[in-house]
Amino acid sequence: MAAYDEFGMFHENAEEYDIAFDGPPSVRRETIMLASGIGLSALVWGTEPPEVVLIHGGAQNAHTWDTVALALGRPLLAIDLPGHGHSDHRPSHSYSPIDMADDIAVMVRQLAPEAEAVVGMSLGGMTAICLAAEHPELVRRLGVVDVTPGTDRAKAEPIVAFVDGPEYFADFDEILGRTIEFNKGRSEQSLRRGVLHNAYEMADGRWTWRWDRIRADSAAGNDNPVAFSDLWAEVDMVQVPITLWQGGKWSVVGEEDVEEWMRRRPDTVHIVVAGAGHSIQGDKPIEMAGLIDDLLAR
Repeated sequence: MAAYDEFGMFHENAEEYDIAFDGPPSVRRETIMLASGIGLSALVWGTEPPEVVLIHGGAQNAHTWDTVALALGRPLLAIDLPGHGHSDHRPSHSYSPIDMADDIAVMVRQLAPEAEAVVGMSLGGMTAICLAAEHPELVRRLGVVDVTPGTDRAKAEPIVAFVDGPEYFADFDEILGRTIEFNKGRSEQSLRRGVLHNAYEMADGRWTWRWDRIRADSAAGNDNPVAFSDLWAEVDMVQVPITLWQGGKWSVVGEEDVEEWMRRRPDTVHIVVAGAGHSIQGDKPIEMAGLIDDLLAR
C-alpha cells in the first residue's frame, strides 16, 4: 500500500460529488500545545482568516468534513478533538464535552477568533454547545449536527456497536470490511478514505484506530459513557442563533429531545435532513455545505 498522504485524496471527494476541482486546495495542518502538555491539531483550509469552525464526532477526525469544505469553498478550521485524529490522547482518557470545550477555546482563540459560526457533530456538537456557553466571545452562530443532551447509549446503539468493536485488525482489508459492514449507504471509495484518515498501520502490520479507545469511565469499571443529560444547562446558557440539524433516515435524537430543546430554546431553527443518518456531513455533504451557508446568512 502506498504511503499515507492526508492531502492527496481531495480529488476523490470532488469527483464523487461532482465538485469543481482545478487542483489541490490550500490546506495545512496546525498543532498547538495546550497548558496541559498535550498537542491539539487541526486542518486550516484557505489562506484567509477562517469563517467557520467545524468539530467532528466521537471516533472521527477533522477529515470527516473534507467534502463539505470543498463544497463550501470558504476559509475554515476543522479541529481534531483531543484523543482523535492527530491530536494527542489525554493521559486521563477523559473526553467530556465541557472539558474539551476549554481546549477547543484555546485553538479557536489562536486560529479562528473571528469565525462567524461554530458547527459541531455528535460529541463535537455537545462540545460546541459548551464552547458557546462557556466561551461566548468565540461563538457568533452555533450549528449542532444530530445530537442533544438527551442522546444516550441506547439511542446511539448502532454507533456504540461499531466503536466497541475490535481494537486491532490483521490488515487494512479487515478494518475496511468492518467499516463497510456498519456503513451500508456509503461508497467503498469514501469509506476507504475514511479509514486511511482514521486508522494507521502498526509496526507489526496490524491496523488500529487513531482515536483513544480508553475512556476514563471504562477504566474505572463503569460501562456508561459520560452523561450528556447533565448538559441541558449549557444549552440554556447559549446566547447566539442556533440551528439544530437532525438526520431524517435515522438519528440519535428522539422526538422528546427536540421537544425539550425547543421548550428551552424556542428560537432554534430545527431542520430534518432527508436521506441522512446521524453523520449528515458524511451522508449528505453537499446539502450540509448549503445548510452551513444558510447558517452564516442568518
